[in-house]
Amino acid sequence: MAIKIDSHTALVVVDIQNDFCPGGALPVADGDKVVPVLNKYIQLFRGASAPIIYSRDWHPPDHSSFKAQGGPWLPHCVQGTEGAKFRSDLLPPAEGEIVSKADRKDEAYSLFRGTDLAHRLSRLRFRLGLRGGIKALFVGGLATDYCVKETVLDGLKLGFQVYYLDDASKGVNVSSDDSQLAVKEMLSKGAKKISLSDLATGPSQPGKK
Repeated sequence: MAIKIDSHTALVVVDIQNDFCPGGALPVADGDKVVPVLNKYIQLFRGASAPIIYSRDWHPPDHSSFKAQGGPWLPHCVQGTEGAKFRSDLLPPAEGEIVSKADRKDEAYSLFRGTDLAHRLSRLRFRLGLRGGIKALFVGGLATDYCVKETVLDGLKLGFQVYYLDDASKGVNVSSDDSQLAVKEMLSKGAKKISLSDLATGPSQPGKK
């Protein structure tokens, strides 16, 4: 049985920003290839009136993850810059769908760290008139071995059923097997690996296939 989506399920689109795509300051190899696939997920979720959250890195110029501050990364996704913008070919977020992370000096790979995402998902229960609220998260984007992985793991810790979108995620792979190890860790903690072909619209049954 295909996994069904509705207003009890939420799509989390992770960091599809210019700096993480080819030509950006910190590109993920083939990072742009996930955009058409994510657009299909977005269309499916919108068609089912299911919530969508777009995350973005939103760093200050002196962010702790930057090499000048002793961190591991080149400057990227600095607030207000072209590199921090969402890819122009990504279906744009509606009002209220954006969550900014790591917008202070401390690093935060997970979308749940230092943001109001958990509270926002809880509020959706009341805004949508749901019994039981959001039960399942569908997470994909950039990068598998960092922000996608950490968001998935935190979602699991908070009690959500979490689906990792294998066909809509790419990894940095500082070491060649980083993404493979990240997927293995997510699955070992209870996440489910799926692709578009596993989805159907209609009343949802989170956790079932």
